[in-house]
Amino acid sequence: MPELPDITAYLEALTPRIVGQPLEHTRITSPFVLRTAEPPLAAAEGRMVVGLRRLGKRIVWEMEGRLFLVFHLMIAGRFKWRPPGAKSPGKVGLAAFDFPTGTLLFTEASPKHRASLHVVDGEAALAAHNPGGLDVLAADLPAFRAALQSESHTLKRALTDPRLFDGIGNAYSDEILHAAQLSPFQLAGRLSEEEIVRLYRAAQRTLLEWIARLRLEAGSEFPEKVTAFREGMAVHGRYKQPCPVCGSPVQRIRYAANEANYCATCQTGGRVLADRALSRLLKDDWPRSLEEWEARLG
Repeated sequence: MPELPDITAYLEALTPRIVGQPLEHTRITSPFVLRTAEPPLAAAEGRMVVGLRRLGKRIVWEMEGRLFLVFHLMIAGRFKWRPPGAKSPGKVGLAAFDFPTGTLLFTEASPKHRASLHVVDGEAALAAHNPGGLDVLAADLPAFRAALQSESHTLKRALTDPRLFDGIGNAYSDEILHAAQLSPFQLAGRLSEEEIVRLYRAAQRTLLEWIARLRLEAGSEFPEKVTAFREGMAVHGRYKQPCPVCGSPVQRIRYAANEANYCATCQTGGRVLADRALSRLLKDDWPRSLEEWEARLG
């Protein structure tokens, strides 16, 4: 799922291309993507795009007259910038938006139809789409501490809860926790003050570093390689590969539809965290330490 750095890259690429431009025509190619009927999407046609903003992991277009288009890319939704009049791709195309400067394609490489578009009228209606999480990059330490410890969650869950933190998902939570040298399943309420400060600084540093990397990667071009698995990540998507800090193999725990990637040496004192499904199957054979895990691989 595109997260805060990826959404920022999209916003920075879209701004010079569509802000100040009229939306000439909209073409819906998948009936599942449009989740609202009133006001109709056609109401946006002919109106100027006057601003863009991020609302959690959503991208918002503000049109003239306080009409808003709210895009939620979910896991597989993506934007593609093409020459004017470009056709929407067959199987993955959701919608196309025609501007004098080009055509923006909204796609989804998944049959689950999770990506969405809402058309809403006015700031009050727009506010209903805001999960309410804290913007880590704009927050001071007390605000971060309050959000982190407002509910009894593990650090992984707390960072990825959109009601607590704004725009952080599975990928960047792994990177933040690795940078902070904290276990993904440590309870937020049991952190020391020094650990909270470390996590706060790691969150800001990690997000800013990746915004800068994606900005440099895209340059003046439209970002085409928006993915949760990027070269240069420390642990996310790097199962069994060496940790860039200590060289230990990166570990992974899968749960529900998500996973947590971590370095046992850097984050859990050498302890391999139990994957529920595998540990239930293996019982006493589950390796309890990194040394046992590496021995089994050998």
